[in-house]
Amino acid sequence: MLSRRSLCHTLAIACLLLPGTFAHAQEAPDALVMRISTDVIDAVKADKAIQAGEVARIVSLVDAKVMPSVNFKRMTASAVGRNWRQATPEQQQRLQDEFKLLLVRSYAGALTKVKDQTVQLKPMRAKPEDGEAVVRTEIRGKGDPIQLDYRLGKTPAGGEICDVDVMGVWLVENYRNTFAQEISAGGIDGLIAKLAEKNKAASGKG
Repeated sequence: MLSRRSLCHTLAIACLLLPGTFAHAQEAPDALVMRISTDVIDAVKADKAIQAGEVARIVSLVDAKVMPSVNFKRMTASAVGRNWRQATPEQQQRLQDEFKLLLVRSYAGALTKVKDQTVQLKPMRAKPEDGEAVVRTEIRGKGDPIQLDYRLGKTPAGGEICDVDVMGVWLVENYRNTFAQEISAGGIDGLIAKLAEKNKAASGKG
């Protein structure tokens, strides 16, 4: 059975992959997160294919409507850490491709659990002049509310969501530790191979 943590990881990842810039309609960080979070939940509730756990449908949706609006390279580079600069352009692209598929496949099943969840914002502490903002939210439904926080960093174009904290665990930081171990053992190619292996195994399980 998929845990409530996995469900919130899914919503978090969906928000990371959705268009997420301050420049979009010049939204404040908390308004942006609220809009995206609500859109994610509503989209899942309305999409029977996603509810059925069809990974191909999720990947197609991300590729066609989401990825063109997101700097996924920055997210992957942050997860890989200092080793990113050692990777060739071809390796960097493979890492992005495999990492995206890993995120989508890892939590696609949890999308079938979205039913009555709603998002509530907590008060923000960031100031407009800050270079970084953390927007804190709670996912409410049956059971206890779950903490889901977003880190947004400014860019020349405005800003973007760059990490998510699910119940005290920052997503990118968590993967960074795992990726560092894989790179230490087998280099960049070793990490790519490991990610590809996990994705192939997940594909075999449907």
